[in-house]
Amino acid sequence: MTNLTIALDEAIIRKARIRAIEEGTSVSAKVREFLAAYALDTQRQQTSGLAFIAAARRSTANSEGARWSREDANDRPYPAAASAMPAPGRIAAQSK
Repeated sequence: MTNLTIALDEAIIRKARIRAIEEGTSVSAKVREFLAAYALDTQRQQTSGLAFIAAARRSTANSEGARWSREDANDRPYPAAASAMPAPGRIAAQSK
């Protein structure tokens, strides 16, 4: 096992020690847990990302090659929002 030296605020260390004692563990054990999860999560995310890309490449969706512009994606009313919002001309009339 390798040692790691880190610099932290004294108040944070004090609170971490108290909480670790309450949980029946140590600050070192909590740091080990965190770093192991942190390191493994990155690998899991990369694996998941690669699996997603592979699935997308195998997909036959949009086999016609349709393209959407930014305007196409954003220039549409949202059904719930459109019915709840007043028309632009009515906003000024309602605020008077």
